[in-house]
Amino acid sequence: MTLIEIGGFARLSSVDWPGQLAATVFCQGCPWACRYCHNTSLMRAGSGAGPSWAEVRSFLQTRRGLLDAVVFSGGEPTLQTHLPEAMAEVRAMGFRVGLHSAGPYPARLAAVLPLVDWVGFDVKAPFAEYERITGVPGSGERAAESLRLLVASGVAFETRTTVHPALLDDAALARIAAELAALGIANNRIQPFRSLGCTDAALAA
Repeated sequence: MTLIEIGGFARLSSVDWPGQLAATVFCQGCPWACRYCHNTSLMRAGSGAGPSWAEVRSFLQTRRGLLDAVVFSGGEPTLQTHLPEAMAEVRAMGFRVGLHSAGPYPARLAAVLPLVDWVGFDVKAPFAEYERITGVPGSGERAAESLRLLVASGVAFETRTTVHPALLDDAALARIAAELAALGIANNRIQPFRSLGCTDAALAA
């Protein structure tokens, strides 16, 4: 059964969830089109180039007791309607569950949080300025609501922001820090822009 569409699969990762040895499922599809994205092949919704969920599940069965966790990344995992079922299957195998999300679907995020042990949450910009990064009106409001839900849930998380100097200057980073501080978030990890995989010629030059 195809529970989720998969664009790629990393059998072993030590970086997708700090401190955990994980397998990472890269879900296909994202509703946003961030200019600096280095996984542009995952933006398109629909069938992905990765293995089937059944193949991933079979592999995970062989890694019980060897891997700590499974991380659902993307793309945007909450785009997948059956993400809760896939997470429940992973938990039933004894793995911890991690999630990478930018929060475009607050209600869907809220639905999976009880199944998740840790979230890596991408903060794109000051919330009022999201559209110039994502290309989607209203995306900042959705992200802010998702982050409020995440904070209230008590699930462990980190926030991180990818920085290209043409998109976010020091003043914008200060505004992000202030907005996160208002939510009780003291530390935001800064990720430098990576040109590999980016299809925006003006940024990758």
